[in-house]
Amino acid sequence: MAHVIEFESLGNADLIVDAVYEGKDSQLSSDPISRLLPGCGNMGGFRLAGKGLDKQFVALFTTGREKDWPDRIDLNTGQFTYYGDNRTPGELHKTPLGGNRVLRRVFDLLHSSPAQRELIPPFFVFQKYPTQKSARSVQFKGLAVPGYGGLSATEDLVAVWKTSLGQRFQNYRSVFTILDLAVIERTRLLSFIGGQATRLSDAPEVWKRWVKTGEYRPLASEPTTVIRTLAEQMPDGENKIAILRAVYEHFKDSPHQFEGFAARLFQMHDQRVIIDQITRASIDGGRDAIGRYVLGLKDDPVYVDFALEAKCYSPGFDGIAANTIGVKEISRLISRLRHRQFGVLVTTSAIARQGYEEVRGDSHPIIFIAGKDIAEILIEKGQNSPERVREWLTTEFPII
Repeated sequence: MAHVIEFESLGNADLIVDAVYEGKDSQLSSDPISRLLPGCGNMGGFRLAGKGLDKQFVALFTTGREKDWPDRIDLNTGQFTYYGDNRTPGELHKTPLGGNRVLRRVFDLLHSSPAQRELIPPFFVFQKYPTQKSARSVQFKGLAVPGYGGLSATEDLVAVWKTSLGQRFQNYRSVFTILDLAVIERTRLLSFIGGQATRLSDAPEVWKRWVKTGEYRPLASEPTTVIRTLAEQMPDGENKIAILRAVYEHFKDSPHQFEGFAARLFQMHDQRVIIDQITRASIDGGRDAIGRYVLGLKDDPVYVDFALEAKCYSPGFDGIAANTIGVKEISRLISRLRHRQFGVLVTTSAIARQGYEEVRGDSHPIIFIAGKDIAEILIEKGQNSPERVREWLTTEFPII
């Protein structure tokens, strides 16, 4: 249960990772971010504070639900992927709030020689978290800095192409690191965001270390459980549900053709996947596809074989219980794995708890891709609406 801080207390509140800060109602004046961080705006994804090229601080707001712009926080690694604010056809840097100009500036400072990290403002990340009191309530996800350890200047800020109403345009995809910091006390916070003159002296230690040395210390959290519940395996949100429905309805009367889609989906998820063969239904031996996963250097690769099984089972829409994958189906895949192979099971449904527990408890090398994962992979690769998915499936996987 998240720690909730009421609107009336925001003016004196500390910033606590994963705490929820409530709005008062649905009006702009009840926006919690601008009350927590005096000086920033109360609308949009970029809440900028300060005039001129270099800002005092920036609050980044994400709903986490934009189908065209899938902002994502990886809690295991502390990596935060955030899309810029040129979200309709127009010039990349000419946006009303100037968010993309800020992105260009901070990543230029990051990668200049020498780096000028002391000029980079702190970024405070918030995610939409509606409560009974206010749809404008937010959850604080952490203090962030641009870039991520191991990423180059060509990887952490990339202009990607999108299409809207037949027009192509660019927007930024940026990568940040959420720093290993649990709480920023109120008094230190106000000094920290007060301006460049006092920022470094009053900054949290993890921020100071990054500014001085460039060392990234991400807020990485190892999950306490590796057993996803049925709800965690099924899509959340109307768009993801509609996308999964489109996939299931396309293949439900021809489940063998789902095998080719499942193999393609695994490739879409990871470019290091090579599919060698989609096996015929009569001779598959429990393996619907076989392939290799590439490890190591491009000029000296190492290949690990895998077997993939696909199950086009009912996801359980419209109040009907899902047809889940049980121990029997999973045991069949495990028994077909050869020495030094791993398995991949792709389903439009979910893995039942007993089967999930046996696989993880016995450390079987099996990857589960369930209904929610299918929808999220498709969205990430641009198939981000049920209409697009149906059109793509009709073209790429016609039902014979």
